[in-house]
Amino acid sequence: MQNQRLTKLFEFLKADPNDSFILYAIATEYNVQNDVDNALKYYLQLTEKHPDYVGTYYHLGKLYEKIGQKEESIKTYQAGMQAARQKRDMHALSELQGAYNSAAGLDYEDD
Repeated sequence: MQNQRLTKLFEFLKADPNDSFILYAIATEYNVQNDVDNALKYYLQLTEKHPDYVGTYYHLGKLYEKIGQKEESIKTYQAGMQAARQKRDMHALSELQGAYNSAAGLDYEDD
């Protein structure tokens, strides 16, 4: 059953099927509801149709980690870091690098 928020988001998507933010909002809403299949579907749609929408990669990577797909999460973070570099989004790059380091077991603790 869809909640009112999803219903409204799908109305927006119908009006503008190429709006990356609406796709992101739908994916995130499904993710919040723990609907992994639909969250993955819409995050992946974003990476295919809007590869420069940098915010997608962090959340998709975290979702892959949550469902035990570590290698996919690492690949996703790498793709996100590349997209962030191309957009010169250093904040997103830093967050993705941290997530990548954690997923890849590269976390370093200060002595």
